[in-house]
Amino acid sequence: MKTQIEKIKKEYQQIQGDLNSPEILSNSSKLATLGKRQSELEEIMETITKLERTESEMIENAEIINSNSDSDLKELAMEENIELSKEKEILDKKLEIEFTPKDPNDTKDIIVEIRAGAGGDESALFAGDLFRMYSKYAENNGWGLSLLNSHATGIGGYKEVIFEISQSSGEKSVFGQMKYESGVHRVQRIPETEKSGRIHTSTATVAVLPEAEEIDIKINPKDLRVDTFASSGPGGQSVNTTMSAVRITHIPTGVVASCQDEKSQHKNKDKAMKVLRSRLAQVEEEKKMKELGDARLSQIGTGDRSEKIRTYNFPQDRITDHRIKKSWSGLENILAGNLNNIIDSLKEENIKQALLSK
Repeated sequence: MKTQIEKIKKEYQQIQGDLNSPEILSNSSKLATLGKRQSELEEIMETITKLERTESEMIENAEIINSNSDSDLKELAMEENIELSKEKEILDKKLEIEFTPKDPNDTKDIIVEIRAGAGGDESALFAGDLFRMYSKYAENNGWGLSLLNSHATGIGGYKEVIFEISQSSGEKSVFGQMKYESGVHRVQRIPETEKSGRIHTSTATVAVLPEAEEIDIKINPKDLRVDTFASSGPGGQSVNTTMSAVRITHIPTGVVASCQDEKSQHKNKDKAMKVLRSRLAQVEEEKKMKELGDARLSQIGTGDRSEKIRTYNFPQDRITDHRIKKSWSGLENILAGNLNNIIDSLKEENIKQALLSK
């Protein structure tokens, strides 16, 4: 750990020097990159400073204990070292977590795709509930949200809704928080249209993709087919007469992205390209993982009820995350965007597994 600490201290000092150089100050891109890295290192540096101060105090107390000082002073130094050793253990563990390899995508903005799965109209309503939950969660964290594409139903739900969440402000990294939401979500409740009071089960799928920039993935324009069509509303009816909606197909892979929510064809094309880049980047990522021997499944799954990561049980006012076998009450409060307890628990388990595998 000492080697890692020295490496972090050296990098932090280097960044501080670079941020004061005229060459960096005149380059807004480099300035932003270095500023972001400095912010990431500041919390680690604070922990390192506390650890070094604690170790220094422990050494001073050890000198008193081994000296010819009076017994009262020695006893006081021993008692203090017992408390300092506990503090050192906490700080060592915190740094061990900080030094655990990070997902390079954690600091990226994201594209979220929610689709109705099994359950008909009720699954579309649930997809709408999830969209509103994430919208409120983004708002609570000071993030920006932009709708990219949607297919609403006439009863307030969504067959599909795709949106971008960006870290316009706020302290928490977007993908680092939201990546745990990928998978099949299952709801159990009595639909408003169900007169007999029978509990209905339905699903919606959520995919959280780190947003890919043009520098992350190169796309040859010759590999794209761009189609335009009239935007449609609930039930598929045309909602305008202009051909503003855009569908882009990446011919080599067959990956498709479309957007119809803007009135401008140009804006719809830009948004569709943003989704396409992120989907292609995800395809590449899964390909690499398979080559490394990690045959992980697609994060979207099939939308079948059996492939669930979380169940929202309304009659019992309970949400259960099946990956960590943990439940929370206060379902309506969580659907109002208060997801921190769930996500923090998932992050803790992820860190624990990473430490065990070291």
